Amino acid sequence: MINKEKRNERRHTMTSGKKSDANDSRTAAQKDRDRLLYTSSLRRLAQVTQVVAADVSHVFHNRLTHSFQVAQVGRRLSERLLTVRPEQVAQSDGLDPDVVEAACYAHDLGHPPFGHITEEELNDVAGTDISGFEGNAQSFRIVTKLAQHSPLHRGLDLTRATLAALLKYPWRRGENSKKTQKWGAYHSEDKDFDFATDLRGIPIELTLEAKLMDWADDITYSVHDLDDFYRAHKIPLHLLAHRLYDQERETFFEAVFRRHPERSGLWADERSLRESFNQVMIGLFPLNDPYGGTWKERASLRQFTSHLIGRYVGNTSLAIKDKTCELKIDDHLLREVAMLKELTWIYVIEAPSLVSQQFGQRHAIRRLFEIYLDASAKPTKRSLFPAYYREAIEDAQGDEKQIRRTVVDLIAGMTENQALAMYNRLIGVSVGSGLEDIVH
Repeated sequence: MINKEKRNERRHTMTSGKKSDANDSRTAAQKDRDRLLYTSSLRRLAQVTQVVAADVSHVFHNRLTHSFQVAQVGRRLSERLLTVRPEQVAQSDGLDPDVVEAACYAHDLGHPPFGHITEEELNDVAGTDISGFEGNAQSFRIVTKLAQHSPLHRGLDLTRATLAALLKYPWRRGENSKKTQKWGAYHSEDKDFDFATDLRGIPIELTLEAKLMDWADDITYSVHDLDDFYRAHKIPLHLLAHRLYDQERETFFEAVFRRHPERSGLWADERSLRESFNQVMIGLFPLNDPYGGTWKERASLRQFTSHLIGRYVGNTSLAIKDKTCELKIDDHLLREVAMLKELTWIYVIEAPSLVSQQFGQRHAIRRLFEIYLDASAKPTKRSLFPAYYREAIEDAQGDEKQIRRTVVDLIAGMTENQALAMYNRLIGVSVGSGLEDIVH
């Protein structure tokens, strides 16, 4: 089932005329991994939020540290399955730890400043006629079109296997009636999307490597946010883990099930969800008091998070179903991870302090779009754009859809500091130094 030649194909290499280096002993997947590590789009994630602003006093995970940790977990998952399930892997569409690691580095490249609220705003202003905006689709657009590797072609020219592994949502907007709010590519990247999905050859089906990337993302997100916000006194894990005091747990459960009134899929069995949460919290969490920063607390918390990651990696397996290799994750582990992710939603994302901050961030993003779109229509104002985006607007030759997409690319590619600084400069609140370029 594994077609190595097809997996390693690149869209541009055969047409670019670029000769390969005979002294380069790296595999195709290793080259993909290295190209992603050196792209400026990955470095940008150091100043992009995971949940709260990346520059607050507490040292929270940002999107860059998150991506590195997802890559580590994804690689270990892959290496373990190759060791313990080689026969099942042989019946899959392929499993290469370097492909999974590369996809993990790439999975959040399209995450815009301020996170999901900007994703919503940009989707609204972009319009459905250009497939809106979606962070996963933007990641795919970055690696196939916006990032630079060679003057001979656009994008990083990644292998078919890595592109397919990046597609957590292997469909375009409107192509999956069960998940209408998510999609993995815009129509502007149709050729690259068709090239990538040809590996699996089945519509709306993830490759094994894409499933591992997604599972590594879920593991990392659930565990490291829990660590962050307990340390910051935002999530009272000591109360949620208290064997006798159940009021905090009940309040949390009520909030969770209000968020999921659909009661379908994973959320259909409330009792099992409660039991899974209690098993990991009451059964495993080691601390009885609010976080104080002592050596013992730090060590105990690190041991706890390490144990959770090992628990989820070590209990991930493969199974053959209908002659197809499928990722096998026990339902109780899926419930645990789902409930741990809810902690951040209930205690942090929906907290009034963050909601009020997000209101201002939404306004800044929408106003930036309006200002840049207006400037794009007037040649005398196009100097507002960095050279890269100014060239793209001029190349569009008045194509309104292409110009709109370029404006969205510009805003989505900013760091959070850049977005706020540029907003303040353009509305005249804090113009700064005329010698300073905020966005390059």
